Amino acid sequence: MVNKMALIVFSGTVDKLLPVGIIASGGVAMDMEVHIFLTFWGLNAFRKDSVKSNKKFSKDFEEMAPYMMNLINKKGVPSYIDTIKQAKAIGNVHVHACAMTLDLMDMKKEDLDDIVEDVMGVGEFVELAKDGMTLFI
Repeated sequence: MVNKMALIVFSGTVDKLLPVGIIASGGVAMDMEVHIFLTFWGLNAFRKDSVKSNKKFSKDFEEMAPYMMNLINKKGVPSYIDTIKQAKAIGNVHVHACAMTLDLMDMKKEDLDDIVEDVMGVGEFVELAKDGMTLFI
């Protein structure tokens, strides 16, 4: 059985970020080592100034965004950042920022939420991910 999961998080929309935490929780609950690699819009969604205010939905489903956000709030669904924090609290979950994206967007690690542990290049991430299951979100 594969004991490692790598999630490449490219999207910065709530409808894709919530499943990141849910999938990470499932993986770690099954004793998997989970690595979340934040790149492009996925990384941008982890800026300190946007983790609590991000309400964006994918263009394909933007007409459903108000309804879904209302449902999420009504049902008490934790935010994507809280869901990932819960997964980290369960066990072996690591959140990495893409070095190239940080440079491209003139960001520093200090601009990101504390959930982001480190900054790494794609080569280092590929090395981490090569022996496991990889999902692109």
